[in-house]
Parts: sequence; C-alpha cells; structure tokens
Amino acid sequence: MDAAGSQVVEECAQYAGQYQSGFVTTQGGNLLCSKIIHLITDNQVKSQVSKVLHECEQRMYKSVAFPAIGTGQAGQSPAKVADEMLGAIMEFARQKSVQHLQTIKIVVFQTNMLTDFYESMKNREDPDSSTTETWLSMLKSFFWGKKQSPEKKKPMILEKKVDLVTFQICGESQENVDETESWIKNLILKEQFENTISDEAIESFDERQMDILADLQRRKQVTIQLENKLSPPQIKISGISRDVCFVSVEVQKMIKRIKSTEEEQSKAELLYNLVEWRYPGSNDSFVPFDKLTNMQLEHAKIAKKPYLNVKINKKKYKVDLNTLQAHDDQGKTISIQRVSKDEGK
Repeated sequence: MDAAGSQVVEECAQYAGQYQSGFVTTQGGNLLCSKIIHLITDNQVKSQVSKVLHECEQRMYKSVAFPAIGTGQAGQSPAKVADEMLGAIMEFARQKSVQHLQTIKIVVFQTNMLTDFYESMKNREDPDSSTTETWLSMLKSFFWGKKQSPEKKKPMILEKKVDLVTFQICGESQENVDETESWIKNLILKEQFENTISDEAIESFDERQMDILADLQRRKQVTIQLENKLSPPQIKISGISRDVCFVSVEVQKMIKRIKSTEEEQSKAELLYNLVEWRYPGSNDSFVPFDKLTNMQLEHAKIAKKPYLNVKINKKKYKVDLNTLQAHDDQGKTISIQRVSKDEGK
C-alpha cells in the first residue's frame, strides 16, 4: 500500500465494507499497473484465484499478476498454495470462453518456494499424454505469455543401413525347398522384435543424438526409424530382440538426459526472474552470469555454503559467498554482486 500511494489508500477506505465477491478493485496508483484487486483473506486460495481470473476476463483485462497468496502472515503451506493456485488456473485455462486474459503471472519473492510451484506444475503434466500442447506448456504460456515460435529446426534424417542376407536353398524336391524356406522365415520372425518409444523430448534431438543413434544402428545391426513429424515424436527400433532391448534402454537414457537438462534450464530461468548474480565487466559495469551459474550461486548461498567454484571469462574463480569476493589461481580478487529483482529494487 505504501508503494501504491495515498490515492489507493483513500479509495480502499471509500470502498470499505462494500465488497461482495471477496475483493475490492481500485486504480493502480503509483504501481506499474492499471488496477489493483485487493483480496479479503479467507484461506480459500483456489476460490479466490478463480474469482479474480473470471473478474479479469469479464473486465477484458489482458494480464494479471498474483503473489503467493496466504504464504505470508496467513502462514499457509507453500506446497498447498501452489496446488490450489495452479488448480484454479488450470480449470480457468480449460474454459473455451476465455478470450481476453492472455498472461497470468505468479510472483514468488521467496526463492525457497520456487520448488513447490515448479513441482506442482510438473505433477500436473500427464506423462502419457499425446496432445500437442500439454498442460505444463499451457501453464507456462499463461505465466510468461505466449512466446513466438522459434525458427523450426531442420528435420533430422537417420540414414538406414541394412545389410541384406541372401539364402540360396537347394533340395531334392520343391517340397523340401518350401519347407526349409518356411522354417527359415519362422526362425527369423521368432527372433525379430520391434519397440516404439514416444516422447516430446525426441523433438529436441540434435546432431549429437543423431550420431549416437547412427552408431547404435551400425553396431547392433538394428533398424531405427525416426518419426519426428508425429505428435509426440516416435523412434521405432526393430531387429533381434536382445539388440532392440539394448538400444531401447540407450534411447531412454538419452531422453532422460535431455529432460534433465531442460528441467535445469527451466528452474534457472525461473530463478533468474528473481535474483541476478553479476561479475565486473568493462568500464566499471557489471555483467550477469549465465543462468545456470546464476542458479548454482543462489542455491549455494541458500545452502549456506562458504565457497563455490565458477568460471568467469573462461578462468576459474573461487567465490566467497560471505564476502562476495572471487579469487583466481594467480591471487587476483574481484567483487561480484547479487541483485534481487523485486519491487524494492
């Protein structure tokens, strides 16, 4: 209220006791928004968020930002609040009548709560879903707005290399030849196996993963088909059962590594919106660390670690997290900064 200014305080006093839906709407005052919706706390977080979202849609607002409702003086569990807020947003997003509200943000100032909200988002994604846009991606588009689609990747093509084997069958009669041919075919079919792996992460395969697939195909004498135009994309592996099983396990490991990397990048992006670590640049300016290093520094500080090794301009530095001094191997010392990106900055 202090940041909003006296005009908003006076407007709240004017509307005191007139709320019917559990909230009062005032002008934005000195804040960088057109309206402020003041909630009357009742610990029913999901209901309150739902009412505000419908109010915004009815008034044709394009965006809205929520704090982590109830996690302050009300003392509610951050995990419970995350589930209720995201539950309300998901139900709202399902409604086909939504036309105006495009961006929903949840502003979390306490970095330790980020995990609760991230895990709640992650738990709502159906791992077996084959829909084009999963609920997780839908929630992300509501939180940060719909981003323009990046330039489409050039489709990756895996060259098929199958060594053909020719059987020449000779026998005393056509009947013996036919029986032998049938026996060979049945033997081949008995040993043949096909496995299909479907996962959104396959779309992120780059040249490194394609090289690994080509190497597996060559070494294990299997056929690997990449169907990246399907949703979700698929990898079909066919060959002798033991080889198919081996290659399938390796592909699953590749997918797991990609998902782990993307998850780390997503967490780093969330944290970067709250805290920025910087090192000295040129002309007395400071340069932000890359987002993964930024996350490592913040996590180390939260864990109360005394030191963390980082790279600055390709040189190794040991950062003292208490003094915010970084020392290299030659004894050079530089100062780094930690800047909080909240309303008070």
